Parts: sequence; C-alpha cells; structure tokens
Amino acid sequence: MFLRRMLKLIHFSGAIWLIACIGYILTLALRQAGIEWWVIFSFSGHSILILLLLTSLYLFIIFREISRTQLSIEHPLTSAYYYLFLYDISPFLGALAGFIGMAGTQVVHEFLLGIALGTLGATFLSWIIIDPIAGFLEMLLPASRAHRTARLAEAKKTRQEMQENRERLLAEVLSNEESNRQLWQKTLLPDAERLAEILISNKMNFQTECEIAKIGVKTCQIGGLSCMRHLHDMAMNICKDKKRQNIPIVDYISVYWDGIGNWQCQPLPEMIAF
Repeated sequence: MFLRRMLKLIHFSGAIWLIACIGYILTLALRQAGIEWWVIFSFSGHSILILLLLTSLYLFIIFREISRTQLSIEHPLTSAYYYLFLYDISPFLGALAGFIGMAGTQVVHEFLLGIALGTLGATFLSWIIIDPIAGFLEMLLPASRAHRTARLAEAKKTRQEMQENRERLLAEVLSNEESNRQLWQKTLLPDAERLAEILISNKMNFQTECEIAKIGVKTCQIGGLSCMRHLHDMAMNICKDKKRQNIPIVDYISVYWDGIGNWQCQPLPEMIAF
C-alpha cells in the first residue's frame, strides 16, 4: 500500500512537471516569434482545446495504468513495481538528461529549454511508445492470452445470465399481471356493471357520485392503479355493448376517481367515451 501511494505521488508530480515544461516550451516559442506577453496570456485563454487534449491523453494513460494494475496476470511486466517506478519517473529522467546535456550552456533560457525538451522527449518515448509496445508484447504471452480468453468468456457468461434473469423477471411480472387480470375480471364484474349502469342512465346525483368514488377506493385497495384501469376499461366496454341510440356517454368515472391513489382525470375531450 505504501509503495502504491508513493508511485501515485511520483506519477502526479511527474505529470505536473511535464505540464510546466510544455508550457515553458510554448511560451518560449511564442516569445522568440516576437509575440508580446499580453498576447501570449490572451492566446493561452483560447488554447483550451489543447489543454483538453492533453488532459484526455493523461486520463487515458491513467485508465490504462489502473486497468493493467487490476489485471496483473495479463500484464506481468507493466504492472510490476520496478516497471511502474521507471514509468513514473520518466519525466524526471528526461529532465536529468536535459540537465546533463545542457551543462555547458551559459544562456539561461536555452538551458531551461534543454531540460524541458528532455522531459518532453523522455515522457513521450516512455508513455506513448515504449509502454504500449510493452503492453502489446506481454499480451502475446501464453498465460496472458489464456487469462484474457477466460476473462472474456466469464464476462460474456455473466452478461448472458443477467439478460436471462431480466427476461425471467419480465416473464414473471407479465404472468402475475395476467393472473391478476383474470382474478379482477371475476371479482370486479359486479362493480363494472354498476358503473356502466350509472353512466348509461346519465343520472348523476350526490349518492351516485359517492358510490363511484367508493368503488374507486375499494378498487385501489385491491390492486392499485392497474386494477382501477382494468375496472374502468370493463365498465367502458359494458357501456359500449349496452348503450342506446347514438348518445355519447360521459366518463364520470375519471372525474370522481381523480385523486384516488395515482388516478388522474383525463382532459374533457377524452371523457366523451362514445
């Protein structure tokens, strides 16, 4: 655990140092091109795309490091502590190489430029070229290939089991819903006939309003909103079979059930059943 924390600290420090070196290289290049300081700072405000690109690249590198650490069997080399240590200190090794290479330089900005370029070159070589190649080569090892094949097969099996569980659960829900509908069809038939009788007669008073609401409360207690909808459909179908002439039937059920459970009254045009 201590070694892993130290490696994370070194890696983070190296990333900060690399960003500082890149910023110095860009700033020096702009200054040598004759661009004033205020333009450079303004230009940096418009360089958010470059910053996002570098951040995305760094996050990808972090993701690769985490994934290979978790799969050390498939990455026996790149997940080893000695490799990770060399990987994380590569920016500092590049800076050291640049420092040694520019030891005789008298100009300060050239000396710092050599250190920054050494940092950038070593980091690019280590993180972008050597590390992917090493990861690819170690994946060709028999043990790595066997573990990867087994892992992918296990993941596929897990996905299939999850899909089968979802399908089985859905089938159970549909089966229970159908059983409930068959039970409701028998149990709620008298209430459906009574509601249809009230709607067909179109004689609404306080007593019939209370009766409709009472039936709605009882139905909600039996099976909730689904049961209420089923009873409503039963009553509407009975009305359709028994209605006289071409007089439209107003859906008073929706009106007096409004607020019972999760029932909501339909807009006025939809309340005209037929």
